[in-house]
Amino acid sequence: MAEHAALGFDPAPGNPAAVLALTRELGTSSKSLGEASRVVTDLVSHSSSWQGEAATAFRASLSRDLPRYLASAHTSLAEAARRLTGWHDTLVAHRELAARYETQAAAAKTPEALSDVRRLARELAAEHAAAARRVAATLNAATDKLAPKEPGLLASIWHKITEDPADALSNASAILGAIGAGVALFFPPAGLAIMLVGSGLSLAALAMHVSDAKFRKSLTDGFTKGQFDADFWKSSVTLLGDTAGSVPGVAAIASGAKAGTAAARAAMAAAPEASALTGLAPGTTAFRQAAWSTSDDLRQIESPLTGWAMRSSEQSTRNKVGVAVAGTGAVTALLDYAPDNETVEHSSTAVDGTRGVLDDAPTTIKKSGHVWSVLRP
Repeated sequence: MAEHAALGFDPAPGNPAAVLALTRELGTSSKSLGEASRVVTDLVSHSSSWQGEAATAFRASLSRDLPRYLASAHTSLAEAARRLTGWHDTLVAHRELAARYETQAAAAKTPEALSDVRRLARELAAEHAAAARRVAATLNAATDKLAPKEPGLLASIWHKITEDPADALSNASAILGAIGAGVALFFPPAGLAIMLVGSGLSLAALAMHVSDAKFRKSLTDGFTKGQFDADFWKSSVTLLGDTAGSVPGVAAIASGAKAGTAAARAAMAAAPEASALTGLAPGTTAFRQAAWSTSDDLRQIESPLTGWAMRSSEQSTRNKVGVAVAGTGAVTALLDYAPDNETVEHSSTAVDGTRGVLDDAPTTIKKSGHVWSVLRP
């Protein structure tokens, strides 16, 4: 305030030197990002300057959005530097005018003269504040338009689903399995229907994972190269979960096909003069009834470990424990769509792996034995 003792306030606050230094830093950063954008664009576009396995692996690891983000950030910083350059010039001019008003106020001989100078200074202060707001608004607009933003929650979830649809199917199966188990406590037919849909998703996920070369490589590298890393364990747990989840669906189809085929043949044998369509209706009915019956039988098969540990408990209590165990799968599936966190990811794999070894695997073996007893000749 000592600089403007005569006026009593600073009409044009600001530090031109600091603004100029920031402008230069933004300009330098903008040039660096522009160069990085050019280099990455060349690499992604399979430039002939770098070929081979290392180049292929590097390109595969790059996000397809990276060149666009770099170019966008370069443009954004360049625009910010240009706006700040204009603000620097305005700030210098306003401060020079403020210094002139301070000199005039200090030299004023009458109260009227001092009042006139202070009025001009207040007008300058209002103009200065308005100019500062305009610059801030244009900087914000440039950032909103050009700088890349972190995706929102829904956008992030959708990106993860489209990036790995096989994992998305596995997660959806786990969530539906838990929901179906819970609904089955109160309304078994509806719960069974939901669980069958989840089993179908597990079967689709299993097919997609097995056909994925990257997924297979993470498993084979563990056994052939000793690379028992996080990818190996996650893939192993995923494979176990998909296999266990698909068993009820496969069993329902197999038992339904067996019963439907037998019923159709019996109908055609009873009326050999009729067309082949004679066996369609009884075959379809038998398929539906057998598939539903087998699925309901498998739904009621509990984990051997749960059955042993809670052998003295009531069946309703054991059923609730089974729902709780299935619920852990739904929780870890939902956590897969949370913001990336290595600790959470590893913890989810550990929980799924433990449940798979202690619950899914032995239960699947038990269910498979039941299915075989139904399907064998």
